Amino acid sequence: MSSRYESLVLDAIPAGCRRAADIGCGNGELTRDLRRRGIPEVVGLDRDEPCVQRCRLHPDAGDIRYVVGDLRSTDLAPQGFDLVSAVASLHHLDAREGLLRLRSLVAPGGVLVVVGLARPDLPRDLPIEVAAQIAGRFRRRTADPAGDPLAPIVWPPPERYSTMRHLARELLPGVRWRRHLSWRYSLVWARSSRSRRR
Repeated sequence: MSSRYESLVLDAIPAGCRRAADIGCGNGELTRDLRRRGIPEVVGLDRDEPCVQRCRLHPDAGDIRYVVGDLRSTDLAPQGFDLVSAVASLHHLDAREGLLRLRSLVAPGGVLVVVGLARPDLPRDLPIEVAAQIAGRFRRRTADPAGDPLAPIVWPPPERYSTMRHLARELLPGVRWRRHLSWRYSLVWARSSRSRRR
């Protein structure tokens, strides 16, 4: 995933953040960035064992904890996390179940950031999709040719923008939703410091 999407996560780090989890950590770039930001405890979860092994062997892995497992069944931290991120991973799961599980990982006062993939609602989204294709062609010409060829990819995304926007607003009251080009959206949700995890 491009760093321009990971920057959405980095910009949302709450003050005093001490524990962060990246769900679907892939090549581990975001977990390493979070640790470089001074977050004492960073956890990366991915169900692809080769990805996790590469993360662990990276020269900058340090004390980041990488876990092979499934979001639905892996117990990561009973106390929850101050920051939970999921970049290009939610579409691997049932959308409602995935959002509920991600929500449950956020500690009171913590923040959830999802950068997801969804399909357009045609024909309504046609003008945006045309603009995205033009921007995508330009970006491919200027992109780093190395990329990340090792990360597994699921395509096409099973849900539409409208479905994900509705689910986010239903399950995450007060969520900030934003649509991006190239089938991406982001949502940022802050759990009240008085609310209980569920």
